Formats: sequence, structure tokens, C-alpha cells
Amino acid sequence: MPTARNGDVELFFEAFGSASDPALLLVNGLGSQCINYDERWCEKFAAQGYCVIRFDNRDVGLSSKLDERTYGLRDMAADALAVVDAAQVARAHVMGVSMGGMIAQRLAIDHADRLLSLTSVMSRTGEPEYGQSTPEALAVLMAKPARTRDEYVDNQIAAIRVYGSKPEWIDEPYLRARAARAFDRCYCPAGVGRQMQAVVSDGDRAAGLRAVTMPTLVMHGTRDTLIDPSGGRRTAELIPGARYVEIEGMGHDYPPAIWDHWVETWAGFVRSVS
Repeated sequence: MPTARNGDVELFFEAFGSASDPALLLVNGLGSQCINYDERWCEKFAAQGYCVIRFDNRDVGLSSKLDERTYGLRDMAADALAVVDAAQVARAHVMGVSMGGMIAQRLAIDHADRLLSLTSVMSRTGEPEYGQSTPEALAVLMAKPARTRDEYVDNQIAAIRVYGSKPEWIDEPYLRARAARAFDRCYCPAGVGRQMQAVVSDGDRAAGLRAVTMPTLVMHGTRDTLIDPSGGRRTAELIPGARYVEIEGMGHDYPPAIWDHWVETWAGFVRSVS
């Protein structure tokens, strides 16, 4: 099992594609395991000529659990760098989704020399007036953790109904199978709470984002009610020269129906700035 280390934190990761190709590091959102970047999706990025690296953030999946320890997004960004180092990559394209977008932003602010480009998806800047959740989506986020495997799977489907993409893109059997796999691989609700504290403690990144100079793509879905599209628009507004793409019908998720468009949008952007 390939692992990276950041101090006493051990991080599971795996790669797709040729190690000789430019690297693309994928960073997960709150409570999300690396398997949410589905193998088939990773292979689509790899087919564009990239070595795709996915990993479990601390406190989820097969990475270390930090009971009774607080940390911030800077620590999680350092984890991401440890993964890049373990993969023997000097500089990488970094794409983060939701909280992963915040970690990616923190990398771009604090470790610009290690990034080839930044892609921030369905994320926000930490400014309270942008990217707010609707009351319904916030209620889903703050609900009590599931007590059983079946309840966990049902809750995942219910959440997608609130903040996910348009109904015709929702593949419920696929989502149920993915949720069951995630529960069996690791269920650590306390870790999700600690990750949430890391997001809150990072605060406002606006000043740092104004100083980012690397090629930046910002993506958001029009149906996102967990992080309003204003979070993405504001991110692109702050970063000089950033390109903003808003995907009609996409929510706070990444259904298979959108993978090809997502990959083509990202690869086209990277080619245009390389």
C-alpha cells in the first residue's frame, strides 16, 4: 500500500497513468475518500497525458486518524505536499473539490513553487458573504452521523437530492454502491468534525488569493446549494487572470454524466496555458 508521511501522519495514495507524465494531484472534500475520484474518472484524466494521484486526507479513508487533535488547512496542505514528495514529483497540477478546493487554494498561496496550476471546484474563499449554504443544505451537512451502514447509504442519497446535480444525471445504483464501499472502507464521523474545524479555522483567504499568479481554473455548478456559485465567482474574481467556468445543471457532486465535460474543460485549460 503506497503511503506518504507528514510527521506522524500517514497518508494513503495511489497513481494512475505514466509516472513520466506531468502530475495531477486530486484533493478531496469534507469527509470524502479518494475513491470518490472514481478509477474510471482518473483514467480519463490519465488518457489526456497526466499521471493522476489521488489520496485520502487525514482523518478519512486509509490515512491516519487524529483523535483529540486539532489542525488547520495549512496542515492538510502539508499532507498534500507529502504525497507529491512521496510520488517523487517536483511540481504538480492541483485540483481540489469543495474543502479540497480550499486546501488547493492554501497550497497556491503558501507553496506556489510546487504547483504548475490551480483548479478550484465548487469551493469558496472563506469570506462569509460568498458561497453560503441554503438552510436545507446546511441541515444535511450538520445532521447527526449515521448509526448503520444502511442509514449511511440512505443519507448519502438524501443529501444528493438536496444539493446534487439535476435529477437526470443522478445514477442512484452507482451512488449507493459507492456509498457502501466508502462505509466499508472507513467510517469515521469524528474525523469529519475535525476536518470541519480546520475549514472554519482557516478563515478568509482573500488577501492571499489576490497574490496568486499561477494559471488558475475555477469551476462551479449552477445547482450547488451547499456552496453557492458566488463562492466560485468570488474565487475567480480575486485571483488575477483566473478562468471561471460555470456548469449548467451541476450541483455539489460529480456524477459520471459530467466526467467527460469536466476532463475536457480542465485539459483544454491546461493546454491553453502551458
